[in-house]
Amino acid sequence: MNETPEIDMTHASITLAGGCFWCLEAVYEQVRGVVSVESGYANGTLAQPSYEAVCTGRTGHAEVVRVVFDPAQVSLADLLRVFFVIHDPTTLNRQGNDVGTQYRSGIYWHDEATQRPVIDTVLAEVRHALTAQGAPDLVTEAEPLRAYWPAEPEHQHYFARHPHQGYCAWVVAPKVDKFRQVFASLVRPDAAG
Repeated sequence: MNETPEIDMTHASITLAGGCFWCLEAVYEQVRGVVSVESGYANGTLAQPSYEAVCTGRTGHAEVVRVVFDPAQVSLADLLRVFFVIHDPTTLNRQGNDVGTQYRSGIYWHDEATQRPVIDTVLAEVRHALTAQGAPDLVTEAEPLRAYWPAEPEHQHYFARHPHQGYCAWVVAPKVDKFRQVFASLVRPDAAG
């Protein structure tokens, strides 16, 4: 995967929050049509936040991934459907044992005119499915991207570099496996499996 992609008019970006950014990054790095994934922090109040500051839960930032993708190869709707399968969008400020506002569920659009209608459609699909299952309603926020800041280098490509680390083996790997099973047609041909 190209670490510094040449971004042009054929690429789009979406920023997603769904618990620990290592989980989301590990999955999206395996999605066909994704050009780059960067872990970071978004929609908080502190300029240039650090991991330590965000972990306090007092900056308002969520741990996020910024996904740059080629819409000719993968649609925003499919990226969002993956998102809703690999995290629990019904738990407020929590994903498993990760608790705090930094672990909230969120979709942060980069282009309201083109992305908001797709986001609203997929949110309605997910709400309908949850209602049919008798599950709790969504707590996923959908807002414009604000105050984005990239995470420190040690958080980039974390799962790829540390697949056997405890959290990666027990929390991240099952999400990657679930993605690969549910969305086999979206797995990049060159993704390690």
